[in-house]
Amino acid sequence: MDKTALLQESPDFSLVLGGPLYQLFRRSHLSGGELELLHRRILFISLFAWIPLLLLSLIGGHALGGAIKVPFLHDIEAQVKFLVALPVLIAAEMIVHLRIRPVVSKFVERNLVAPEEMPKFQAAIDSHKRLRNSIGLEVGIIVLVYTLGHWLWRNQHASGAATWYAMPQDTHLHLTLAGYWYAFVSVPLFQFILLRWYARLFIWFRFLWQVSRLNLHLTSTHPDRAGGLSFLGKSSYAFGPILFAQSALLSGNLATQILFEGKSLLSFKLQIAGFVAFFVLFILGPLGMFTPQLARAKRKGLEVYGTLANRYVQEFEEKWTRGGAPKGEELLGSGDIQSLADLGNSYTTVQEMRVVPFGIRDVTPFVVASAVPLLPLLLTVFSLEELVMRLIKILV
Repeated sequence: MDKTALLQESPDFSLVLGGPLYQLFRRSHLSGGELELLHRRILFISLFAWIPLLLLSLIGGHALGGAIKVPFLHDIEAQVKFLVALPVLIAAEMIVHLRIRPVVSKFVERNLVAPEEMPKFQAAIDSHKRLRNSIGLEVGIIVLVYTLGHWLWRNQHASGAATWYAMPQDTHLHLTLAGYWYAFVSVPLFQFILLRWYARLFIWFRFLWQVSRLNLHLTSTHPDRAGGLSFLGKSSYAFGPILFAQSALLSGNLATQILFEGKSLLSFKLQIAGFVAFFVLFILGPLGMFTPQLARAKRKGLEVYGTLANRYVQEFEEKWTRGGAPKGEELLGSGDIQSLADLGNSYTTVQEMRVVPFGIRDVTPFVVASAVPLLPLLLTVFSLEELVMRLIKILV
C-alpha cells in the first residue's frame, strides 16, 4: 500500500471519534461528527451529575448544615469532582482529537515507515479503530463500575463520619436521598468517563507499541535529536488535561482530610510528589517503546559518522598540515574548512541524539498540569497574604 492511499483511507484516525457513547451523543445532539457542541456536553453531563445532588440535599436538609459532619456544599471533594474534574475530562476529548489525530499522518509523511511495512502499519490503524469502536469495551467498563467500582466506593466510606450522602452504622452505609443518586448515578458516571479515558490511553499505547515493532527509518542526524520522532513527545501534551483532572481529584480529597479530619498538608508531601512522578511517567513512559530502535539508530550513526569523520580528518591533515597548502589554493575561504565544521556538527548531533522521543522540556508541561490543582492546598498552611508575599519574593 503506497503512502497516498494510506493517507486517503485513514483520515479519521482518532482516539475519541468512535464508540457507543460517541454515537449516543451524536443522536442526542450533544455532539457533531467532529466533536462540535462541546459546551452542551460539558453542561449536560456535569449538571446531570451535580444538580440532583444539590436539590436532594436541600430537601434532606444536608446542603449547608444539619447534624452531620460534612454538608454537601462543604464537601470540597464532591464539588471538585463534578464541577472541575468532570468538565475537564469532557473537554479533553477535543484537545486529544486535535493533537493526536495527525500523528499517523506524520509517520507516513516523514517516511518513517519503510514501504514494505505499510501493510502492517495499516493493520495497526485498523486494529485501533476496531477497539476504539468496540461495544464490548464500553459495556465492560459499565459492568466494572457497577460491580468493583461500587464495592470499592462503599468500603471506602463504610466507617466514615456522617455526611450529606450517608449515615454509617457499623459496617453498613445508610444512604440519604441524595446519597442514592450519588452512589448509583453521579459516582458511576464519573468513574465511567475516567475509566473510558484509561481505555483510550491503553488503545493509544497499544498502537504505539505496534508501530515501534515496525522497521522505522530513523535519522540519527535529525535536528530534533530524537531520530525524527520528537513529535510523539510533543503530541503527548494533549493528555495534560487528564493529569490536571486526576490532580484536582487528589487535591479535593486532601482538602477534605485537612479541613474535616485535622490532618496537615506536610504529612502528604511524599504522596503528592509520588503522584506527580507517577502520572508523568505514566504518560511519557510508554514512549520508551521506541528506545531500542532509537538506540540502534544512534549506534549506527556514531559508527558511520565516526568512520567518515576519521577519514575526512586524515585527508584534511594530509592536505593542509603535513604537505602544506596546495599550490594556487588559499586556506582562507577554503570549502574544506566549512566541510570539516559541518561534519563536526553532524557528529555532535548524533552524539546528542536521545534514545527516547522526548526531552526534559517535554516533562515540564505534565509537571505543571499535575501541580497546579494542588496549589490551593497551600492556603491551608499560609494565609493568602503570606502566600502572595512569598511568591513576590521568589519572582522579584
